[in-house]
Amino acid sequence: MDRTLESQVEERSIQVASGVINLEGDLRIPENARGVVLFAHGSGSSRHSLRNRYVAQELNKARLATLLIDLLTQDEEEIDNQTGQLRFNINLLAQRLIDATEWLAQNLEIYKTKIGYFGASTGAAAALVAAAQHPNGIRAVVSRGGRPDLAEASLSNVQAPTLLIVGEKDTPVIRMNQEAMEQLQVEKKLAIVPEATHLFEEPGTLEVVARLSSEWFEQYLVTLPQ
Repeated sequence: MDRTLESQVEERSIQVASGVINLEGDLRIPENARGVVLFAHGSGSSRHSLRNRYVAQELNKARLATLLIDLLTQDEEEIDNQTGQLRFNINLLAQRLIDATEWLAQNLEIYKTKIGYFGASTGAAAALVAAAQHPNGIRAVVSRGGRPDLAEASLSNVQAPTLLIVGEKDTPVIRMNQEAMEQLQVEKKLAIVPEATHLFEEPGTLEVVARLSSEWFEQYLVTLPQ
């Protein structure tokens, strides 16, 4: 990101209360922001994920605010690193995502009807479950390498236009997303990124994710009337 744009982005570290714990988040608000995208990270990831931070910076350039938030506390992360159980507790993650959504609506009044979700891996499942439970508050959903199969019971209730992005070489996840497409009853699209594997580490592939995401949010988060 160039320095001119960087200077126009307000950055805040925030805490969101969720039950008895606080979730740590990084909020970035570009000048004249037109909406906000809340990121739900995937298995073993956090708000410090370089991939998600890159996508968030590209969305900032499109004048979208971003909130990258850890859906697990540091202590829970340590437990999860040993057991791998919490990252698959989709209902827990979805509830915490909803708590973060309500924080945004209360603290950024201008964005209360212009909130979108960007979910990765298991975080995408949490985003879809949360979107299904928050039908009037979420305007658009983007999934990167997502596991929509973990949100199967909620898919038919999602009302936000949904973009599923999968790497061409991520064969098992392509199949999961194809099956999810059949269950989604909203405006939807499956985008397969050439040469990409699950983490989109191949040169140029993450740039494609950022472009597709920006276009989707432009169309459904920003452009459509409230």
